[in-house]
Amino acid sequence: MSARADSDTNRRPDARTTTGGNARTNRRRGSPAEGRGAADGSPRGGSRRGGDPGSGTGTGSGSGSGSRARSLSLSQNFLADAGVAQRVVRLAAPGGGLVVEVGAGTGTLTEALAPHCRELIAYEIDRRLLGGLRARLAAQPHVRVVGQDFLAARPPREPFAVVGNVPYARTSEIVDWCLRAPRLESATFVTQLEYARKRSGDYGRWSLLTVRTWPWHEWRLCGRVRRECFRPVPRVDSAVLRIDRRRRPLLPRGEEAAYRRMVEAGFGGAGGTLFASLRRAGHPPGRLTTAFRTANLPKNTVVAYATPAQWLTLYETLH
Repeated sequence: MSARADSDTNRRPDARTTTGGNARTNRRRGSPAEGRGAADGSPRGGSRRGGDPGSGTGTGSGSGSGSRARSLSLSQNFLADAGVAQRVVRLAAPGGGLVVEVGAGTGTLTEALAPHCRELIAYEIDRRLLGGLRARLAAQPHVRVVGQDFLAARPPREPFAVVGNVPYARTSEIVDWCLRAPRLESATFVTQLEYARKRSGDYGRWSLLTVRTWPWHEWRLCGRVRRECFRPVPRVDSAVLRIDRRRRPLLPRGEEAAYRRMVEAGFGGAGGTLFASLRRAGHPPGRLTTAFRTANLPKNTVVAYATPAQWLTLYETLH
């Protein structure tokens, strides 16, 4: 994750406005507000090591210089606040099914999740932590601690949810794993605040990944977590990011390839504006003008400021 933070002062006033469209569009459109869920009264702040580029692992602390070096190499900042763990469980809403935890660490979040799951598979890559983790969860026979990298695991064949206090440096990989898992229902992560804000559109701008997956996955920022809730204390705050697979997709899967081609062409940067990029991709100017008018998008719109709802309008008007 880049150390550069996007400034709230860069927001455009109309960046989050739900726009017009035909009746078919309105039925399928995901409201931009879906990408900016509010916290459930959560405190502000909290995360992993500020220098890490992408995520952090919920793993134990340990002592000594060797342990400290190991924590830094794995981007380990351990969730030490039981109240935050309970809040993450409420936001994850496991529903009594199968849950897979990423980076169980010392077990603070694992212990909070256990009463709400039929089965809990907790992955922890740091083998030094496995003994203490298993001892802490010994009274929970439905919890299975697996000492391996979560990214090497095969997704379950039954519906499941993912929950985790994830390493900043591996957030993108973990998110990609979840998006590819065919039976995933939801993923709830404690991750770097900047990453969560970018993916949920909270800066008033939208990322390629979010727009590309929006018809099938909803992204929500569910509140901040103070950095003081972790040990060692990181340099930046964290946030709870939730990704839900839509039960009713906004586009059929059969249209996924065409939609993604359009989105990737729009984010390609040709011409400096979204209109110019899509025109360069071969869309006739007249049809583009109609589509932009329908989506309430000015022709000089920079690609990041088109909301997912507006992208859907563009796609449905052009196809």
